[in-house]
Amino acid sequence: MSLMTREMESHPDIIRMRERYEAAAANPAVQVADGLTLLAGLFLALSPWIIGFTGWSGLTVNNLVTGLTVALLALGFSSAFGRTYGIAWTAPLIGIWTILAPWLVRGAATSQTIFTNVIVGAIITILGLITLGMGMARRR
Repeated sequence: MSLMTREMESHPDIIRMRERYEAAAANPAVQVADGLTLLAGLFLALSPWIIGFTGWSGLTVNNLVTGLTVALLALGFSSAFGRTYGIAWTAPLIGIWTILAPWLVRGAATSQTIFTNVIVGAIITILGLITLGMGMARRR
């Protein structure tokens, strides 16, 4: 680690900022949102097998990858929000993508895929906005 990096890591403003974000992560409402985001991501990843649309490989792969991504983001938010708050904006975008995916992935728009992706995508979007809002509130 370079001298400049060590100096930045120990800078009082950086330390206080991380403490504020860690305090935000300790908030019970944020912990619930992070836990639900983790569960929504895992459900999205497993949804092709739970709901039964594994025949559409494009959407199957899409839901697996985006679901695992959301779950990893939720783990990052819950374990190190002070270091991951800068990417909190990605969760709502992934939620919006999840809503649109059945129509954008060729041949994947069926009633099962639309219903699943719209509901789970809306949940991920809302929870992502809550996490993003908590980060912005702490930034002020």
